[in-house]
Amino acid sequence: MLNWAKDRFQWILVLLGLGLGLFLFWNCLPQPLFNTPYSTVLEDQNGKLMGAKIASDEQWRFPLSKDVPTKFEKALLEYEDQYFYQHPGVDPTAVLRAVIQNIEAGKVVSGASTLTMQVIRLSRKDQPRTYWEKIKEAILALRLELSYSKKEILARYAAHAPFGGNVVGLEAASWRYFGRPPSQLSWAETTTLAVLPNSPSLIHPGRNRNRLRNKRDQLLKRLKNSGTIDSLTYKLAKSEPLPGKPLPLPRIAPRLLTRMVTGKFRQHRVKSTIDLSLQKQARNVVERHHKLLKQNQIHNTAALIADVKTGAVRAYIGNTKDASSPHENNVDVVTAPRSTGSILKPFLYMLMQDKGQLLPNMLVADIPTEIAGYSPENFSRSYNGAVPASEALSRSLNVPAVRLLQDFGVPRFHHYLQQMGMKTLDYPPEHYGLSLILGGAEGSLWDITGMYTSVARFMNHYNAANPQTNIFRPKPLHFTKGAENSSEYSFPLNAGAVWYTLETMLDVHRPEKDVNWRQFQSSRKIGWKTGTSFGYRDGWAIGVTPEYVIGVWVGNADGEGRPGLIGIKTAGPILFDLFDSLDKTSWFHEPLYAMQKVPVCSKSGHRAGPYCNTVDTVAVPKPGLKTEPCPYHQQVHLDKTENYRVNSNCMSIEKMKDESWFVLPPAQEWYYKQKNPNYRVLPPMLKQCQKNTDATTVMELIYPHDASQIYIPKELDGSKGKTIFKVAHRGNNSTVYWHLDNQYLGKTKDSHQMALSPLPGRHLLTLIDEEGATLRHQFKILSR
Repeated sequence: MLNWAKDRFQWILVLLGLGLGLFLFWNCLPQPLFNTPYSTVLEDQNGKLMGAKIASDEQWRFPLSKDVPTKFEKALLEYEDQYFYQHPGVDPTAVLRAVIQNIEAGKVVSGASTLTMQVIRLSRKDQPRTYWEKIKEAILALRLELSYSKKEILARYAAHAPFGGNVVGLEAASWRYFGRPPSQLSWAETTTLAVLPNSPSLIHPGRNRNRLRNKRDQLLKRLKNSGTIDSLTYKLAKSEPLPGKPLPLPRIAPRLLTRMVTGKFRQHRVKSTIDLSLQKQARNVVERHHKLLKQNQIHNTAALIADVKTGAVRAYIGNTKDASSPHENNVDVVTAPRSTGSILKPFLYMLMQDKGQLLPNMLVADIPTEIAGYSPENFSRSYNGAVPASEALSRSLNVPAVRLLQDFGVPRFHHYLQQMGMKTLDYPPEHYGLSLILGGAEGSLWDITGMYTSVARFMNHYNAANPQTNIFRPKPLHFTKGAENSSEYSFPLNAGAVWYTLETMLDVHRPEKDVNWRQFQSSRKIGWKTGTSFGYRDGWAIGVTPEYVIGVWVGNADGEGRPGLIGIKTAGPILFDLFDSLDKTSWFHEPLYAMQKVPVCSKSGHRAGPYCNTVDTVAVPKPGLKTEPCPYHQQVHLDKTENYRVNSNCMSIEKMKDESWFVLPPAQEWYYKQKNPNYRVLPPMLKQCQKNTDATTVMELIYPHDASQIYIPKELDGSKGKTIFKVAHRGNNSTVYWHLDNQYLGKTKDSHQMALSPLPGRHLLTLIDEEGATLRHQFKILSR
């Protein structure tokens, strides 16, 4: 009985020992197996290398690749471990052979390490080469074989084996020594890399070249003898030279690689959405233009090509590639906030149509304007009086844009820009004010190109039968596969408003070489918009088609302005050359069900009123039905000669002749008639009919129009400056008498303007024409 209890206790100890041994064996493998830093690797959409960033330990070590090329596998196994697929991690035959060889030699001449054991040794860096360490490696190798397949073990060896210098892993070695991926190496190149991990120091140019060649050629001979390669391949492979000094890795999208390294993709292999061929073409286009632009001291350019369907970026040029330049060429301008110039105007035009505040060709005022101390000017420094909204957009007129934004509301526009994806609006609306539409805010090329891409995608998806397609859902751009994200925002949008905006963008004046594009049937339709910031610091161009959106920015990254740095001359030519590198593109379908045909006054672009004498039936966005009828056509009463206006105060109704007349407000009329010689000025009122004439119908202040506070700066010599007061009068030969605070100043004829220098304080300006019409305006002169 005592012996039985003793035996049972011994068996328990044995089982416990076995259990503990199995537990220790199962948990002996480190997790992760390799705890080393990796390079960040950027690939195009097809897995082609575009660039890499060296690992943090200054080693070129690419992240693990699942596949090992067949050539390399055969060469490596022939050289290192012929029975790799037969043994369980340790090769007993090799161990026995190594023991015998070491005993006979009296020293260690063979280690009998399998590839699995070498993977373990690579993962356990800098361990001494002792018998005890060999035993540990053997145990860990057996354990490794239980967790990984043979292919996985082979891949880990290929990714972590040393290849000389600071080159680690097959993929990095292939690019550094041969400038190609491992799958494209010849047999000579493959066998060179297969023998290197065993003696990585042999790769150094000028040293050990014959030893490296001998090792390579011996392996080639073994491959010939085993039937892996034929005799001709063997002879040709032996004649190939050894690699020279390490080659630089590709740098095809360096700013995108930097963006990945500083973002969440560090130490990753990233398959991007970039089209390598298109990226190279885009880079060549940008560099060709850069050679011309830098002659004017314009040093930086950025460009994006985005796929409308997915929002994927197909080409990413973060800056010009002159890394040795002192002009901040390493800055990624794609993500840098820059003054937007006029590039946001189409969004305002689109939104106002969507909200029923604007029709596509409705006349908008283009006259000298001052609003709360802000005085916008057109680029040409001239005014049109009144201009169709579509023309104001295609010509990028500043004054109409500011007046439209005042009508729409800065907070409202600010809100929609944020919802559409403009992430750089860090301040509240009042910080930007009306300058928001002219570059008073900063935007990035990334965000703005994404906003236009979302607009194009909305048009592509519109389907009158599906109400969900009436909802605008912005989608940010992305440059990695599988990273498509929708914005958290969405709002209803009329497709007709979008379509008219894109159609208007077709009319933007193209660069010189494309100026006659409409005359050629082969020309592609591209809706585009330019922008130029204040001080000629930023030139923008955005182009839109149903397939692609291209965004271009040109300027100096340090903010230096240059004469001639305007969007149409600098960014525009690049934009159209980039489109030339793309496949043929189409144009958007007219969303007829989002629009409705209505009578529209041909002269004013408003819905036709009762006195419009020329009417067109036009399809307009359905919200446009809320706009007011034409305010410019009115019925006027003339005498029989039709030379004078009359009214019932001086003439009986039966003697009057009624006529519909297109009449602009005086200030608009003053500029409009200068550029429209066919404009018919209202005839003067017959003298006996002039009682109680409203002065605002014949006179209007151009400056100060709405200003109640005026600041008069000092001249350069320190003397007190003057302000030019200007008034428009309908009469071609009219005389206006000027009074300031009941003091007569003088008179003007035809062109009515006077330079005044009132003292600080409140004043009353009184204007009286020769017929007695009186216009009064109160204002305040600020001391500063």
